[in-house]
Amino acid sequence: MLAKGVLKKIEKIIGRENLLTSDEELVLYGYDATPAAEIVKPDAVALPETAEQIAELISLANRHKFPVIPRGAGTGLTGGSRPVHGGLVLSTQRMNRILAVDTENLQAIVQPGVVTEDIQQLVEGEGLFYPPDPQSKASCTIGGNLAENAGGPRAVKYGVTRQNVLALQAVLPQGQLVRIGARTLKSVVGYDMLSLLIGSEGTLGIITEATLRLLPLPPARATLLAVFDSVEAAAGAVAKTFHAGVVPSAIEFMDNASIRSVEEFEPSGLPVDAQAVLVIEVDGQPVQVKESAEKVRQVMQAQGARQVRLAANEAEAEVLWKARLSLGPSVARIAPLKVNEDIVVPLTNLPEAVSQIHAIAEKYRIKSASFGHAGDGNLHVNFLANPDDKEEVARVDQAVAELFKLAVSLNGSISGEHGIGTTKQEFLSLELSPEVIEVMKAIKRAMDPLGILNPGKIFPVRANQTSQSSPGRDGHG
Repeated sequence: MLAKGVLKKIEKIIGRENLLTSDEELVLYGYDATPAAEIVKPDAVALPETAEQIAELISLANRHKFPVIPRGAGTGLTGGSRPVHGGLVLSTQRMNRILAVDTENLQAIVQPGVVTEDIQQLVEGEGLFYPPDPQSKASCTIGGNLAENAGGPRAVKYGVTRQNVLALQAVLPQGQLVRIGARTLKSVVGYDMLSLLIGSEGTLGIITEATLRLLPLPPARATLLAVFDSVEAAAGAVAKTFHAGVVPSAIEFMDNASIRSVEEFEPSGLPVDAQAVLVIEVDGQPVQVKESAEKVRQVMQAQGARQVRLAANEAEAEVLWKARLSLGPSVARIAPLKVNEDIVVPLTNLPEAVSQIHAIAEKYRIKSASFGHAGDGNLHVNFLANPDDKEEVARVDQAVAELFKLAVSLNGSISGEHGIGTTKQEFLSLELSPEVIEVMKAIKRAMDPLGILNPGKIFPVRANQTSQSSPGRDGHG
């Protein structure tokens, strides 16, 4: 427990109304969207309203050696914002202002608690476009997107969050309030600190302000549905699309189990007998969009699609996208436990990946549903089980381990946008060498020698190891 004296000091920094300590309140911040994750209550929750308050809180944490767990909206899927050793959860939910939209320089300056969809809708009213679109965009926040380097369907053309950020204000692990990056399209001054902080899962800093890169809103778009009788054929069509000279703004994949779950949950007219479908979107100038849509149609047919349907209008396109976005909750209805893992493979290895994923599910006798951002090789593989059936849950764990080995064997990655958090720690060495992991740990030690920020995340922790995964406990009592 945090000592009463420490709680009083926290209260002095942020005000009593911004410090939560009741059991009911602490439970709400003891979990995130990670499936079947244990609730670990923090000792307290701070709701700061300024960057200066955060800097003071982190300085206090260093003096009294208690852990601080940064938190956005809690939509993460790998346990990144969950407490591991109690401590103080620092939520940025009250720092939710859009500070400026610079239409001339195509930039927006926002606080970390701004909901992603809110900034998208605001700038679209100005004829502008903020591309990153994670599936939880209606609830997730910019700060969380930055911490995880979030992606989404449009990453294939417009990049992940990192490619759409110019500058940051952040509090570093020892309480330093700094600005990094520049409000320019080019800046090569010193190390790339932006890339170091973005995707660091709250272990190297707490982002307090972001300057986002905006683009002109594409004036036209077209959405197509391609229906396949083979998952391998659907996956193979993805790379062929790029070979044809088309860079879609999105190519989304759904296998048969995903299609059926959507149609049972909220019917959208998808063919339940299809083995796979692709939802493809192209955007740009009207003439370019028309030409690209026709090229996509030709590629899909040449690759064996039994049907290629162009959405006749925006309403039809929205139905297709609604089906894709409803996949998470619809698949969750199949079984009480849904373990959603995201892997990435090179486009040419997609057919092998989807084939082997189904083979893994059959091997371990578990239900599965796969969908995801096929345009950049990012698949979301869902293994489904009854959490009360311990033997079945054990088989899911085995399937997950084999899935990650498969991804690495295909020259891919064990995570495309969910991060490592706590759930993927034990698999880090599949992808990274001991030398690389040690360099990463050295960076963490140099910036955060007391292990204050988000301890117990990313790096595997041995059963008998506590000193490096949590700070000293002399601030507790």
